[in-house]
Amino acid sequence: MSDPRPGACQVIFAVNPIISMSMQVSCILVISHFFHLLLKPLGQPGPVAQILAGFVIGPSGLSMIPKVNEFFFPSVAGDYYEIMAMQARIVIMFLIGLEMDFPYLIRNLRPVSIIAGSSCLMCTFFAIAMTSFIYDVTDSHDHAVIMGTIITVVLANTSSPIVVRLAADLKISTSDVGRMAISSSLLGDFYAVILLVIVTASRKHYSGMRWVLLGILYFIIVIAVIILNVHLAKWLNRRNRNQKYLRNTEILCLLAIVFVTATGLETMGFSSIVACFLIGLMFPRGGKATRTLLIKLTYAVHNFILPVYFGYSGFRADLTSIDSLAKFFVVFVVILLSFGGKITGTLAACSHLKIPLNEGVLIAFLMNLKGHVDILTIGIAAQDRKANPLFCNLMISAIVLNSLIWGLIITFMVRRESDILGYRHIAFESQSPDSELRLLTCVHGPRSVGTMVGLIAASKSSESIPVAAHLMHLIELPEKTNTNLMYHQKEIDEISDDDEYGGNDVVEINEAVDIFTAETGIMIHQVKVVSPLVSMYSDVCEWAEDTRASIIILPFHKYQRIDGKLESGKEGLRTTNQKILRHAPCSVAILVDRGLTAGASHVSGSESLQHVATLFFGGPDDREALGFSKRLGMHHHINLTIIRFLPTPARRELVGVNFDTKEKDILMAIPDSENDADAGVLTDFYNRYVTSGRIGYVEKYVENGAETASALRDMADMYAMFIVGKGGRAQSPLTIGLSDWEECPELGTVGDFLASPEFDLSGSVLVVQQCRPSKSEKNDP
Repeated sequence: MSDPRPGACQVIFAVNPIISMSMQVSCILVISHFFHLLLKPLGQPGPVAQILAGFVIGPSGLSMIPKVNEFFFPSVAGDYYEIMAMQARIVIMFLIGLEMDFPYLIRNLRPVSIIAGSSCLMCTFFAIAMTSFIYDVTDSHDHAVIMGTIITVVLANTSSPIVVRLAADLKISTSDVGRMAISSSLLGDFYAVILLVIVTASRKHYSGMRWVLLGILYFIIVIAVIILNVHLAKWLNRRNRNQKYLRNTEILCLLAIVFVTATGLETMGFSSIVACFLIGLMFPRGGKATRTLLIKLTYAVHNFILPVYFGYSGFRADLTSIDSLAKFFVVFVVILLSFGGKITGTLAACSHLKIPLNEGVLIAFLMNLKGHVDILTIGIAAQDRKANPLFCNLMISAIVLNSLIWGLIITFMVRRESDILGYRHIAFESQSPDSELRLLTCVHGPRSVGTMVGLIAASKSSESIPVAAHLMHLIELPEKTNTNLMYHQKEIDEISDDDEYGGNDVVEINEAVDIFTAETGIMIHQVKVVSPLVSMYSDVCEWAEDTRASIIILPFHKYQRIDGKLESGKEGLRTTNQKILRHAPCSVAILVDRGLTAGASHVSGSESLQHVATLFFGGPDDREALGFSKRLGMHHHINLTIIRFLPTPARRELVGVNFDTKEKDILMAIPDSENDADAGVLTDFYNRYVTSGRIGYVEKYVENGAETASALRDMADMYAMFIVGKGGRAQSPLTIGLSDWEECPELGTVGDFLASPEFDLSGSVLVVQQCRPSKSEKNDP
């Protein structure tokens, strides 16, 4: 009889890698959270803690214990770990592509290419110079070209997943520095992947023509998958039109296409890193398919896959191989030359691009983070015995130590330069209408979504002007009710989680946003906030700071009934608006929605003009309203008129200046204001936009609030929207009497009058408040 024990041992060895890999993943997650709790008070981001967790578990830490090492490093576990890492890379790169700001990358392709190319070129020169030294120290006797290529990858590569996650944790991913570093790191990854092809080519002895044909096939497959995803996503969106999200089986089908494609490309001998990124980058924006993928993948990747992937990088470092001064010197030189190449190349590029020195240094440090394509390249070379184990261990140790060291330094730099890199609000009166606009619009339900998206469309006056629009769905978290019922005894409606909050409102909002995106091509980033009304303002202010919003647009707490009258909603909504006005880190606008919206004709496809009026009484809020209005005035579907109110005694002899302003002539007086700031802003505005005929300007001379009210009533039916500053000029004689029956002080004197029931107005009202720097604290007193 044959001894069954060998078969039993084989089963144990076959199952043990799966068990050990599960244990490793669990240990990395637990220890990474532990280190994150320890390092978070010091301001250290998640990737540093996760790499450190893997380092502690690996051969340089707990695995130095023989029993632990035997469990974590069985002889057949290497292939399992590599498969796990490959699957993680596929999902990570697909998600990075899905989240990538593609318009920003296209707009800044030249500077990003210069930064990435310059840093990679300098690292390549340093790698060529030091290859012979490392070749001698590690006693390598063959494959010098492969070794030189690996060293080039190690020095030149930038780990884009680490840069993306580190920038997000440090809250610089939406800054110019963060976006520049992320985009440059991706191009650095592409350069490393090209070098990886050279290492991979040594595994298969194909002719040059065959490699060319395989390369063409590679791009044909990627393009075919991109086209397939476009049609499949559109079909799934139509199929689930009345659903909040796609079904899990449909999401699995979309991901299966990505995994099958990536695995096939890996089998052909190519890395799937670039392909997965491109598939994610070109996935149709907007719609339920993209929305569901982002929701499902973001949570899984950020909380499970990335910690394991970063931890696996640290897990592979074996410092016990550094047992002599020469080997230590190799690791030291690799870290030093990597930093030298990145800092030299990046600063040279930043100097050419006129980027400030402190920002250039931070970009260089972010570009020096490693642990992605470089570790993959070393693993492939080790499997094919193109590089000896000592060389591989030294390179991986240098990579891990480099990321830990510079990750800590980057965190210190960001904290030190928080005044420069942190959120800085720039008033609209100081902005150019061609600069990037970041809008944060808030809704409590589907009623005001059409008005909000119309305002977003109106703010984008041309295709060349970048607009980053965010729509935040604010949902009240109901109070917990005490009950003695068991979970299985509760009604279906009582069993709910965060995804269920919002009810059918979510479907209607998503549908409105999807239609808007399809018609205008403007991408709106949606976010849902579920919190008590007492603390909801804090979530809005924090999101505005994280996204570096230029302005927050809030819906008025009253809504329009069928008969045209405004009816009050929950009092808590009004309180939330008041708190946001006090604590917002940027300008705030409250929209009184009466159904007519600037930009609505553009969204609906109509070619008719929308007439918008900006009322100017003077003061910082009116200047901010004027600055925001000029963006709307550049839109070809909007006829903007600036109406300036002046006291009658200050009237001067008119200087006749006839000019054409969209189908009519206006007799114009050169602005003369009592306040230097108002005069300067109005003079510049007049010279830039009024004299060219793009925006109209009229002056109304009144003596008191009664005449102001009469003038406003006369123009009530002339405009689809009125824009006015909240504060105006303090104690202005032009508004005396308007506030005698003030109902909503958060709208200001004029805004409250325009929204009052006594004022028969058919147009919407947008009340703008300039940022109050001294009142931007997040804690409600």
